[in-house]
Amino acid sequence: MKSSMRDSLRQSLQRLGSFFRKRPLDVELDAEMQSHLDLAVEENMKRGLSASEARRQALIQFGGVEQAKERQRAARGMPWLDVVLQDLRYALRTMRRDYGFTLVAVTILALGIGANIAVFSVVDTILLRPLPFRDPQKLVWIAPADAIGLSSSTYSADAYDDLLTMNRSYDDVTGYYAFSTSDNLKLTGSGEPMPLTGMGVLGNFFHVLGVEPELGRSFTKDETVKGGRAVVLLSHAYWERQFGGDRGIVGRSITLNGTPTTVVGVLPETFDFGAAFAPGSKVDVFVPTVLDDIRNEGNTLALIGRLKPGVTVAQSQAEAKALFPKFYSNKKYPESAGEYTARPIELKQYVSGKLRRSLITLWCAVGVILLIVCVNLSNLLLARAASRSKEFALRSALGAGRGRLVRQLLTESLVLAGMGAVLGLGLAYAITSYIAHQGSLALPLLNEVKVDGAALLWTVGISVGAAVLFGLLPGLKMSSGDLQEALKDTGQGMSAGRSHERLRSALVISEVALACVLLVGAGLLLRSFLRVLDVDLGFQPSNAAAIKMDYNDGGSTDKRSAIFEEAIRRVSAIPGVEAAGISDNLPLERNRGWGGPSAKGKTYRRGEVPGAFVYIVTPGYVTAMGMRLHGRDFTWHDDMKGESTVILNQKAADFVAPGEDAVGRTVLINGHEVKVIGVVADVHETNVEGTSGEQMYLPAMRDEWGPDGAELVVRTKLPPAQLAGSVLRTLRELNPNQPAVEFRPIQGIVDRAVSPRRFFVMLVGAFAGLGLFLASLGIYGVISYSVTRRTQEIGIRMALGASAGRVQMSVISKTLKLAAIGIGVGIFASMLVANLISSLLFGTAPTDPITFAVMIVLLGAVAALAGYLPARRASRINPMVALRNS
Repeated sequence: MKSSMRDSLRQSLQRLGSFFRKRPLDVELDAEMQSHLDLAVEENMKRGLSASEARRQALIQFGGVEQAKERQRAARGMPWLDVVLQDLRYALRTMRRDYGFTLVAVTILALGIGANIAVFSVVDTILLRPLPFRDPQKLVWIAPADAIGLSSSTYSADAYDDLLTMNRSYDDVTGYYAFSTSDNLKLTGSGEPMPLTGMGVLGNFFHVLGVEPELGRSFTKDETVKGGRAVVLLSHAYWERQFGGDRGIVGRSITLNGTPTTVVGVLPETFDFGAAFAPGSKVDVFVPTVLDDIRNEGNTLALIGRLKPGVTVAQSQAEAKALFPKFYSNKKYPESAGEYTARPIELKQYVSGKLRRSLITLWCAVGVILLIVCVNLSNLLLARAASRSKEFALRSALGAGRGRLVRQLLTESLVLAGMGAVLGLGLAYAITSYIAHQGSLALPLLNEVKVDGAALLWTVGISVGAAVLFGLLPGLKMSSGDLQEALKDTGQGMSAGRSHERLRSALVISEVALACVLLVGAGLLLRSFLRVLDVDLGFQPSNAAAIKMDYNDGGSTDKRSAIFEEAIRRVSAIPGVEAAGISDNLPLERNRGWGGPSAKGKTYRRGEVPGAFVYIVTPGYVTAMGMRLHGRDFTWHDDMKGESTVILNQKAADFVAPGEDAVGRTVLINGHEVKVIGVVADVHETNVEGTSGEQMYLPAMRDEWGPDGAELVVRTKLPPAQLAGSVLRTLRELNPNQPAVEFRPIQGIVDRAVSPRRFFVMLVGAFAGLGLFLASLGIYGVISYSVTRRTQEIGIRMALGASAGRVQMSVISKTLKLAAIGIGVGIFASMLVANLISSLLFGTAPTDPITFAVMIVLLGAVAALAGYLPARRASRINPMVALRNS
């Protein structure tokens, strides 16, 4: 058996070698055959034949020189490959001759294939490809199943210690400080202070993920304890941007927030924390989080575990269900046990699971585009059949079988698809490059989107599939025509029959139906997006901007109050500023929860008082954010000398005083008696589409409510960009170390929150527009060809008195009839699809009548326009010319 395989392999290699040495082998074959022929002639002449007769007899005996050569070439080479190359050469000649058709077909294919490659690259990166960590399938995200906001999805340092000690499912568990903010560090020592974003991580963070530094090392154990040496790891992008890729940076000291800090390593380019854990944000450096420093801060750690070999996610979930209720939030308070739950899930599911439905919908939409492209090209090829009918009839008459003709047409389709794929790859590369650099889009792993090997394989697959789809039906139709009819000089060709016209009409109807599905889907998503934009956020994002303010109060509440008051006073004096105020957090960004307010004197069951989102603010913040306030705002007298005050949102106010006015009431917050001085509208604190939770706004001028940072919010009638320089200069007058951080429009924060929905709506909308264009092209092609074929008929009708208007109406009515049937089929299909994507809709019913009505009007108008152009041409036919040409 092995010998047989070796012989087969040797023979195959010999045939392949012969294929690439055709010319020298043909020369040898000619010489050898000429030698045999000369010997035969010589033998015949010895028998007494004349020279001419001797040669004639030798040729007869030889059996035909050319036939013998063909047999020899077939025996030594690869005849099937010769046939393929022959078909390819013929296809290229045909396309060069009909360059107009080739240009249109390749352009349409490039659009369809390019869009499919780009979307596949996005889907593959976010959904299909494993995370860029070691054994990513073993990594799990540990959080409650129904967590809302950061405080409810994180754990305390004591709970982390308990998990490390008591679990049996994980090789190791790590985490990061979830409340880190952008531009939370400043680099000094070389020119003006430079803002940068730092992320606090536990010492084993990179080890658990399986990420090794490109330069240097990770954190050591003694660097992650209280009093340890200040060290930092640089992200690859920041290393190149700030230090020019200097490999000598490792071991050097830089000054972060006034503290000399040693650079111990540089992370690899493949690691991007923001892409996986904080989409739309960038992290420049990583510092070790010391557990003892955050032990009394409550829930601050986002946890990630690496499963032990053989342990499944389901097993870890079962253990977590029994284990987490035993953990303490803070072991100083025994009553803090029993508050935790957890449902571990695969880290990949946490990173991209929420986008699964949206991405699959997007993938299906671009697949519909490719179907429309294939239907369109089938129509174009059927129309082209009329001009080639005699060609294929002649080839059939000369002995070409039906399979040979179909193979030739499929070869032409593959060549078209290949050319379209090449251009499509260029288009996809441009699209993916643009998407990968959209840092403002809050989509995970987006910076890793690229046209890679998987995308190239996908390109080959869809190109071949598309070629078969749009080439097979025309090929079968063209190869099954009436031979005698096609060879007649007066024959109309294979496409002249009624069945052929019905087939093309059916293809147009399918195009319209598919376009209908795309338009309805895009319309529903667009309507949902507009509803999202109309959501009452509880504040006015337009004409407001925020800047992160750097200050040093030395731990003194009085000094902090004085700094904040002076900063607001000076900024408010800038021309164009209407209001200013400070908060430690902004809506739709980092959010923090505490125990919520409860009515004084009322007894509650354990867990009955809901948690509340907390904002530590100054006077003026409510006005600067454009919030609707009932009651009064804070004043600078709401400090340690006066009674403790709070502003609640409407939902919290309804809890402490259901059906009554909460203003003036006393509530309990973390054991403190606090007077409610105002109630604001509910603010969307975590996302635009969800509901608001309880919220409380506490004054920054009191010790018990120390703020965690400061965001200075400014409301202005001017474009925020015009004020950025003035605001920064004013802050630097107070603090020369104020870094040049971004003056961010609040509208930009909202835009980032809705960016995933905007991204999908834009792409699906673009695909719907492309589908509509292709459908109109298909309608135009069918009607235009019909007019051309019926030129004689139209000429006779006009000669008998038919008016130009009547001819136009007959053509347009046929167009609208096709469109109406397609729309009817499309409405039924669209209703099915709308129900499938109902979970992606917001405030919009799957059967939204406005969306369906707009789709019908739009498709009808486009169909009428596509039919009008051929109708206008038909109405200008000269009867005498039409009859004479017939």
